[in-house]
Amino acid sequence: MFHWTDQKIRVHLLTCVLALMVAQLMRRRADQAGLRLSVRELLAHLAAIQETVLLFPGDRGRPRARRMLTDTTSDQRRLFEVFDLGRFAPQR
Repeated sequence: MFHWTDQKIRVHLLTCVLALMVAQLMRRRADQAGLRLSVRELLAHLAAIQETVLLFPGDRGRPRARRMLTDTTSDQRRLFEVFDLGRFAPQR
C-alpha cells in the first residue's frame, strides 16, 4: 500500500499494531487452552475452517439450502471451542 499523507500513514500503522495485538492475544488464549501454536499456525488452522452450502431440490421447484461446516481436524475443533466460534457457525 502506498500512503502519502501523515494521517493515512498513522492510520495504517494503527491498524497494523492492532492486528498484531489481536493475533498475539489469540495465540495466548490458545496457549492457555493447551494448544502450543505460532500465530502463523493458529491463523492457518482457523482459515481452514470453512462453511459450505448444500442445495437440495425442494417443494415447488424452490431449492432448499443447508449450511454446514467442512470436516475439521482435532486442533481446529479445539480452536473452534476455545474461541466460541459456534456463535457464528450455521445452525443445523
